[in-house]
Amino acid sequence: MTSGDDALGRRTDGRCHAFGDDALGDLDAVGLVEAQRAGTVSAAELVDAAIARTEAVNPALNGLAFEAYDRARARAAASRPFGGYFDGVPSFIKDNVAVGGWPTMQGTDAWDPQPMPADGAFARVFLATGLVPLGKTQMSEFGFSGAAEHPRIGPVRNPWNSEHTAGASSSGSAAFVAAGVVPIAHANDGGGSIRIPASCNGLVGLKPTRGRIPLDKETAQMPLHLVANGVVSRSVRDTAAFLREVERVYRNPKLAPIGDVTQPSKQRLRIAVCTQSISRDASPEIRELTLKTAAMLEELGHRVTEIDNPVPARFKDDFLVYWAFLAMALIRGGRRMFGPSFDRSRLDNITLGLDRKAARNLHKVPTAIRRLSASHRITARLGERYDAVLMPTLAEVTPPIGHLDPMQDFDTVMNRLVDWAAFTPLQNATGDPAISLPLAESATGLPVGMMLSSPRGREARLLELAYELEEAHPWAKIHS
Repeated sequence: MTSGDDALGRRTDGRCHAFGDDALGDLDAVGLVEAQRAGTVSAAELVDAAIARTEAVNPALNGLAFEAYDRARARAAASRPFGGYFDGVPSFIKDNVAVGGWPTMQGTDAWDPQPMPADGAFARVFLATGLVPLGKTQMSEFGFSGAAEHPRIGPVRNPWNSEHTAGASSSGSAAFVAAGVVPIAHANDGGGSIRIPASCNGLVGLKPTRGRIPLDKETAQMPLHLVANGVVSRSVRDTAAFLREVERVYRNPKLAPIGDVTQPSKQRLRIAVCTQSISRDASPEIRELTLKTAAMLEELGHRVTEIDNPVPARFKDDFLVYWAFLAMALIRGGRRMFGPSFDRSRLDNITLGLDRKAARNLHKVPTAIRRLSASHRITARLGERYDAVLMPTLAEVTPPIGHLDPMQDFDTVMNRLVDWAAFTPLQNATGDPAISLPLAESATGLPVGMMLSSPRGREARLLELAYELEEAHPWAKIHS
């Protein structure tokens, strides 16, 4: 931490970070792998440093859901903890996937924590990469909101300005990576939950193609797979290396491999730019920043064309109907899924309001699922004309704590949420990959993400483009 920090790692300019002169330094995950191989640091030193950093900033950021420091230290002390590329690199897992021996609370406190009997499908792959999780990170309740502000658990705060939200639902993971606690952490995305917090916290956040990375059983049983697992990181190469390592232990034969993407491509692309979402235009400030990114792409030699949003307006209602149906399934099946201690009175107004919405609209669910499932045809046609599409990740700048308070009137908070997170749900329905990159900054100094998407299976193209943009426009660092 810099001089002038208080005991919680907060700076006088409102930033809160843990970067300092310890074993982690300001290295990304690949840099820590290289440092271990060079013998300048050990896995034990990295884990101890990450634990110290967690304890320094968590009182301010509130990103920790469950700590497993003893297990992390034991694994780091082993000669080869996991046998993967990232051996010894500290990380976190979001609190909505199963890890053996740890509870899964889904961002709520509506039932008594119970340890999971075994690792789920995702945790097995994540651990096989060698990453050493220190515990689990906070999220919005069941991932339904773009901000984690539970009335009893408290809000997860943005390290760039702790008066603002860290986004969600992968809020704790993003806050900790941005604050320098760990270089990379698990995130997943069912409506923007990788890309939203990546944008808010100045990170790289790639939502992979549907089916690229395995889902836990409960998520995989949903009638339409909106959710995709991934990570948030501070560098393009960390995200690329994670996907490469996952592919070495889990490969979907229906998708072309990503491979080892390490640099930009020389190929110049046809890129569409769109500042209109399915429900609204981006704010004037966000539109201007998006067009500046488009101009940067043109300067790099890509052919950029501005387009209108091709998605019909009914998409918003279809998505909300299905979203509400998922909430209803969780609440009505709460005791069966979470145990007899499940208490719906402890849920927030977003979850309860979605349940009520589903009860009124059950007859619309089959049609909504059918139309959402067919939405990939729209982007497939777009992909015949363009190699990638540039949009802002979010329609407005990052709001302050309280703007998306889940205990407000349901219609009020849901309208605010849909208005803000207007761009991200499309790729969850289509299954296409999309990446948020921290290419812009608001007038108030907060990070602003720019989102690039491409047709299914084209993560390598997005990573190559991301490398190019990272080189051309290195993003701001919280500790600089």
